[in-house]
Amino acid sequence: MPLNHPKLIKLLQTAYSAEKAASFAYIGHANSLKDPEQKKVIKQIENDEWEHRAEVLKIMQQYEIPVSKWYELKFHIIGKSIAVSCYFIGRFMPYYFAGSLESGNVCEYFIMMKYFRSLGITEHDHILYEMGIKEKEHEVFFLNAVKDNGSLPFFEKLFGWGKVKQKNNVDFDDLKPVEQSDEYCNID
Repeated sequence: MPLNHPKLIKLLQTAYSAEKAASFAYIGHANSLKDPEQKKVIKQIENDEWEHRAEVLKIMQQYEIPVSKWYELKFHIIGKSIAVSCYFIGRFMPYYFAGSLESGNVCEYFIMMKYFRSLGITEHDHILYEMGIKEKEHEVFFLNAVKDNGSLPFFEKLFGWGKVKQKNNVDFDDLKPVEQSDEYCNID
């Protein structure tokens, strides 16, 4: 059953390919680390991203949405480039930029849910909610890894993410259930 929602189609295609970029980046990030515990956590985050990619593909296939060759190429290059850069940019920046990226990714899944709901489709609510929450867990992990770094205030001011500014309004202290998740990530 094809969808008639260009924004949702583009968001699904982008998310699918961007999850590959994130996975590649986390491979480089993990391999650049010395601490075995940190490597293990980053490897799990990488695995989560591959799982998200697989789930997005299932949804795309259900609605006959093709994988974008352009996004696949673009995000392949981005992911591999980030993976290599992790060996050269120190400890802070890979954690910081991963956290910033994950902060934005949270909303991808909540916005997808809203778009589907606008079409009267709710069967994907739970998986999209779970993926959005998992991205929030990733964001929190990365923020905790850099929260005491002296560079954080400067980077937060420059790039708009950190202890004060986030790119989503999901709050683990007041977590909304799936049914009330429309309150997250307002769309324009």
